[in-house]
Amino acid sequence: MHTLQSSVGGGVLACLAVLAACAPVLPPDARVHRMGERVTVGSLVYNVFEDHWRAQLGQGTDARVPKDRFFLIRVNVVNGGATELMVPTMTLIDDAGQTYGELADGDKVPDWTGYLRKVKPAETLEGNVVFDVAPKHYRLRVSDETSQQTRDIDIPLSFSSDLPDIPVQQQ
Repeated sequence: MHTLQSSVGGGVLACLAVLAACAPVLPPDARVHRMGERVTVGSLVYNVFEDHWRAQLGQGTDARVPKDRFFLIRVNVVNGGATELMVPTMTLIDDAGQTYGELADGDKVPDWTGYLRKVKPAETLEGNVVFDVAPKHYRLRVSDETSQQTRDIDIPLSFSSDLPDIPVQQQ
């Protein structure tokens, strides 16, 4: 009986080894990076620090209202190259593969990076990029200076409140 168990166990291990050998090997740059992780694409090094959902930007009658929700993502981009580079626009990708472009209008966006962004060698661009999307899980796709290579950064869905405080009536 012990011989039968050893044979079955060995067979199972052999099958698992064959299946693992047949699995496609992903290049190291194809993996999805985590927030807070340095992501190098070409001469640009990206780091995503935090994200915020906003129901509006600004206050009162002057407030800017989105179609869905404003999604602000705080990024840091370092130019590791020897010449001034343009930082390409970024794209959000949902779990169904739908893509959403960055908004070109940064009106009322705090610390907006701008839409056309130049970074000198060894300098850092830091600020918020903004999207108008429904709240759900996304990946942020970032590109090299030529937009030929891309990497994805996972942006976990967080449920922090962006509702303004309700004024308390004085008695």
